[in-house]
Amino acid sequence: MSDMWVDPADDPRTYGNPKGEKATLREYLLNYRLTLDMKCAGLDAEQLARRSVPPSTMSLLGLVRHLAKVENQWFQRVLQGRSDRPRLFSRDDDRDADFNDAVADPAVVEEAFATWKAEIAAADQWLDALDEDDLGREVPFDDDTVSVRDVLVHMIEEYARHAGHADLLRECVDGRTGQ
Repeated sequence: MSDMWVDPADDPRTYGNPKGEKATLREYLLNYRLTLDMKCAGLDAEQLARRSVPPSTMSLLGLVRHLAKVENQWFQRVLQGRSDRPRLFSRDDDRDADFNDAVADPAVVEEAFATWKAEIAAADQWLDALDEDDLGREVPFDDDTVSVRDVLVHMIEEYARHAGHADLLRECVDGRTGQ
């Protein structure tokens, strides 16, 4: 086995046969969250903040900040109706502050990962309290509504897309591919 891959015995992701729609959606979301975490593992602040190719501002650290912001937006602000909460990693003068402010500073890295993991924990705690029937619950969103199910599917899509970005970013940093 290549040293570029995590030993299957050490892979934290699960590929069970979850029972029910909620369990299936939660497993996919969890595995994509873990994939991003694995892509960032073992890198220092400079490596995490390293940008891809100009003019892109995308970096692994930027992805962590962005996904913390997305977790907060959908699970806290939209699904739980907490729109009075401040938007994470956002500035009025820069809609891409989650990426643009992802600088090679250990304190910025620590804050990003702590915030991301706290948002995941808060989302999971809220999701744990839902019944299978709650997936169809509609909440107001913009001038329409959105269901819990739609948000979960969107979050899976969001993480899947960014896991692909993370693959390329990590390969640029140290050649690591796969997983």
